[in-house]
Parts: sequence; structure tokens; C-alpha cells
Amino acid sequence: MDSYGLKVALLGAGAIGGVTGARMSKAGWDVQVVCKHPEAVALSKDPGFHIFGIGGESDIPVRAVATADELQGPLDVVFLATKAGEAIAAAESLLPFLKPEASVVSLQNGICEEALARVVGEDRIVGCVVAWGATFHGPGRMEVTSEGHFVVGRLDSSVDARLETIREMLSAVAPTRISTNIIGELYSKLIINSCINSLGVIAGVPLGQLLAVRKIRELFIAIMSEAMAVADAMNLTVPPGGGKLDYGSFLKKKGWLGELRRHLTIRIIGYKYRRIRSSSLQSLERGRRTEIDYLNGYICQQGRRRHIPTPINDAVVAMIHEIEDGNRSISMANLDDLGDMI
Repeated sequence: MDSYGLKVALLGAGAIGGVTGARMSKAGWDVQVVCKHPEAVALSKDPGFHIFGIGGESDIPVRAVATADELQGPLDVVFLATKAGEAIAAAESLLPFLKPEASVVSLQNGICEEALARVVGEDRIVGCVVAWGATFHGPGRMEVTSEGHFVVGRLDSSVDARLETIREMLSAVAPTRISTNIIGELYSKLIINSCINSLGVIAGVPLGQLLAVRKIRELFIAIMSEAMAVADAMNLTVPPGGGKLDYGSFLKKKGWLGELRRHLTIRIIGYKYRRIRSSSLQSLERGRRTEIDYLNGYICQQGRRRHIPTPINDAVVAMIHEIEDGNRSISMANLDDLGDMI
């Protein structure tokens, strides 16, 4: 047990979940990691999860179980590191194990927090922005691909001792700060993911190739413009994406100089991350569905509630569902269909 005597669980031992569970375990926290891969459970104690890449290489023993039914409760803190589409079912499986004052921390891409709150209660939910990268190389093997940080916060903007403890736990993995604007922080990451991740699924090419095409950069700008119109209607304060890209300023500049600045900025992003392939594309290639409903789909949903039109995001969501259902092939040609809408 850790010094606080807390019982902790983490569901989802993929890239982010595997690294998070391993590093928290190494720091002395009593973490039970639920792994859906039997091979990962077998490897968890000896030699442990193999973590490599940025930060070094090591085998870290982890306390793992195969299903949530095997967890030893009652639980004080749970980290949900499943895919967004699996988060609700995962939260439901946890209900019998949660203490009344337990915290459930969402590590998903997109915004799942409001849906999760309807399952476990808003007072239990902690939103979390994961601003670092990792790649899953098979059960128990995770590569840290980029440095970064976590941001955590509650939906009601309150800060209490439970949140401070979560900040301390995650600090064993990456620098962590508390925010009183967690939905705004999550939405900031959602915008860039809705541009890059979703267009990468549709086209099936790395980011550098994707953003070298002017029409695709125009789609990038259109998705962002709709997202910010929805954010304004939600009265959200949206921090700069990645701490650097001020969406409002980026979109505000008029005339040819503003247009040049936008396209140049996007080209620089494309060049810097030119080899990155969409994580949702990788999910499709493994036979899994994407997280589109919690990315562009969230923008569309919030837009409908506030009567803000989101035609480009609507079309992106529909197109990716067609790909998931086998009714459309992944191809750069798909982006011509979207580009015709601009």
C-alpha cells in the first residue's frame, strides 16, 4: 500500500494507460491495472511492463488483473484509460467497487466527462488532459514518443484534497497542474485532434503529407472555425492549443496576410509532426472503431444544442462512420468531397 493507504485502479493498459499505470506503480502507489490482453497480465509481474523511448528503458512490475470483476475494492481513485467509446461501459463496471467519495479520472481523447458524470455522478468525475504521447507496441510494451504534461480539474471548478492527491499521483508520470477550467482545457485539445486526427483517418496518410495540400489546410481552418463558434456559444474560455496556438487570434486576422499566416502555421505543424499517423487511423487498422463521436461529434452535438451550424464537422463525422462501417474506403480522394463544401 502507498503512504496514503489508497486503493487505486486503472482500466486500459494501452499506450497511455500502460505507461501511466507502470510509472505510478514504480512510484509506490497501490495501482491495480485492468488489462484486456491475457499476455499483458502474464508479463505484468515478471519481467513487468516494458517502457521505452523518451525517459529511458525499463521493465516495471505491475499489479494486473484481467477484468474489472477481479478488482479489490472499495476503490478510492480510478483512472479510465480505455478508448472513448468504451469508457461508459468501463465506468458502469466500476460502480460496485467505488467508495462514495471516490474519484474517477478520465484519460480519454475527446470529451467524455459529461457522459461519465451521468454514470458515476458529477462529484466523482475528474477531467484530465493528456498532453504527451506514447505508442502501443503490443501487450505490455509501450514507447513514450513525446514529453508533455497532464492537466486535471473538476467539472464544477472546485479544488479539494482529493484533486491534490490525483495531481500528486500523476506527477509520478509527467508534470501535472490543476485547472479550474477543465472543459475549456479539454476543448482546446479536442479542436486540434478534430483537425488532425480525423482528417488523418479519412485520408490515411501521415500528417506531413496531409497538411502539404492547400485544400486540406482549408478544411483544417474550417473545422477550427466551427469549433470556436460553438465554444463562443458555450461561453467557454479556450486556452491556446498545445500552449502555443491561440485559436481566436489565428482565425481573426483578415485579408491575404492573415490567410498566409494561417497556411504557414499549419504547414509548420505538418512539417514538425510530419511522420505522425492519426491514432484513430491506427485503431481502424487494428479492427477497432474510432473516437469520432467524442471529437468532431462533440462539436456537432454542442452546436445542435445551441443552434450553431457545423456542416464540415457533421460531414467529417458521417464520412468516418461510413469508413468504420465498410461503406467507404480510406483515401485522399475523400478530402475532395469535403473540400467542395468550403
